[in-house]
Amino acid sequence: MMDRNQVTGLVLIMAMLLGYQFFFAPKIEPEKPQDKAKTTQASATPQKVATPDSNALKSAAGDFASAAIGTPKDVVLENKDIKVTFSTQGGRVKQVLLKNYKTYNTFAEQKNDPLVIFDEAFDKISLELPTTKGNVDLNKLYFNTSSVGGTVAEGKTEKVVFTLQLANGQSVEQSYSLAGSGFLLDNDLKLTGLNGILKNESVKLNWLENVRPTEKDLNENRKATVNYLLNDGENFDQLAETPTGAKDATLDQPLKWVAFKKKYFLSSFITKNEPILKAQIFGTANEQDSVNIKTLRANMDLDLAGLKAGKGNFQWYFGPNDYNIIKNVAPGFGKNVKLSYDIFLPITRYIFVPLFNILETVFSNYGLLIIALVLIIKFALLPLTYKSYVSMAKMRILQPELNAIKEKIGDDAAKQQQAQMKLYGEVGVSPLSGCIPVLATMPVLMAVFMLFPNLINLRQESFLWANDLSTFDSIATLPFSIPLYGNHISLFTLLMTVSSIAYGYYNNQNTPDQTGQPIDMKKMAYVTPVIFMFVMNSLPAGMSFYYFVSNIVTILQQIGIRKFVDEDKIKAILDENRKKIAAGGVKKSRFSEYISKQMKAVEEAQKAQQEETGKKKKK
Repeated sequence: MMDRNQVTGLVLIMAMLLGYQFFFAPKIEPEKPQDKAKTTQASATPQKVATPDSNALKSAAGDFASAAIGTPKDVVLENKDIKVTFSTQGGRVKQVLLKNYKTYNTFAEQKNDPLVIFDEAFDKISLELPTTKGNVDLNKLYFNTSSVGGTVAEGKTEKVVFTLQLANGQSVEQSYSLAGSGFLLDNDLKLTGLNGILKNESVKLNWLENVRPTEKDLNENRKATVNYLLNDGENFDQLAETPTGAKDATLDQPLKWVAFKKKYFLSSFITKNEPILKAQIFGTANEQDSVNIKTLRANMDLDLAGLKAGKGNFQWYFGPNDYNIIKNVAPGFGKNVKLSYDIFLPITRYIFVPLFNILETVFSNYGLLIIALVLIIKFALLPLTYKSYVSMAKMRILQPELNAIKEKIGDDAAKQQQAQMKLYGEVGVSPLSGCIPVLATMPVLMAVFMLFPNLINLRQESFLWANDLSTFDSIATLPFSIPLYGNHISLFTLLMTVSSIAYGYYNNQNTPDQTGQPIDMKKMAYVTPVIFMFVMNSLPAGMSFYYFVSNIVTILQQIGIRKFVDEDKIKAILDENRKKIAAGGVKKSRFSEYISKQMKAVEEAQKAQQEETGKKKKK
């Protein structure tokens, strides 16, 4: 049963959620239709670029002038998960498709177009070599290849090799290997015989991606950022997530990997041998652009000596930000999924994620999976729920005596509290015993709140009227936007709110009135769900459904526990405790001993104060 301590705990959750909403969630202004159309057209329409003079190209290429002119040719390599298109111009990645994923718009329109995670029309990976005549961008040079690409069979690995051949055995080689499944692309860079051409400076790897919408989530641009791990394999960090403006950072320490994280997808550059020497990273929100909502950029320095020594071994990861897939890709790579706040991380990593994985093998419908998840968690916490109910039953039994104390003492709050504590000590009851079990369940509530918005497993999984449990469900769109609430109505959020109010009503019928309190806790049981409704309306439908089912199961548990708890028996136990404690036949609990000491100290302080007052009057 919910008492003051329980409600206080829920108020703390509410404060954390509101803090998240106010201080971290972006404030999105409705975009004018005509402006959006203009922005989309401007972003999507290729701009005509003047063709450079061939002599100018050769001059810019310096010692690589022989490779400055050519005709680009595409080579495609694919497995069951991704399709990678390479170009002989630069020996580079040109486009990457995720074959088993779609954007939300494609999914909603029931099309089969794969999700494009990298495309040279918007994105760029360039490699600059430091030559004695200036830096040379390999993306502007033409490589040769005999590779034909193709589809990689399961259990096999295929390679494509691009070679830029100069005189006297000098060459640059870019090779890429793809396994029959997965999202990792191995990339080896070999520099042969270029000592007389290259300066002793770092090689520049410049990487830029324009994040394009893939989800229904209105806050998608906020989720895009740059993550990285220092080469010690321990220090994971990220560029601050911001819905507006620009952020940047200079990283002067060696790095193991750098990742561009979108809401549910990752592009990452990973070192296998020599680390990234240093990097500058940038994240810029494009507030007026509906096509490229955010620009992520990383300018990285690679060790030239390591490349010459044959240590230019890297990997690119283009794929889902799925903890089960990425956790073993590289040291610390699983941290790209924000499973939970650090304090609750063990609960999420070792309970929720494994449990979710098990349930996925049983349920193909994720709505049923969530119901099963709630039942398992709730019954695992049933002993704590039972203990909390029994504690509240004791407090309810003592309520007549507490009311008598108030009536006898009056409005002196300090004396009331002393008398109440004395009563608790006499019967061996701790008022905190009902709060502790509730606090023990709080990490579960917070773990769910953090996990569900980052759980790709729910993406584009439908249940009832919600076609995508990873984002909000909408049964109606309003012609206006309500501050904090939005312009849509989420039915799962409404059900969660109604069930929370019903739960509050049920508890209020079984909880004694707490007069004289600064906050009317019974009213808060109705106010808190309404506040949650505003917070939850734009969050994942799967999470609202989880809380809705959780409320229903909790009410049923309370009803069931009430049938098994004999309050007359509890009253008899309290009366027996009172007699034994008074006779000294029962060792006092720590709480009772603490109360006795505190009461004694208060009485001595009051006695000393009265004596001091008496002395002053005699004078």
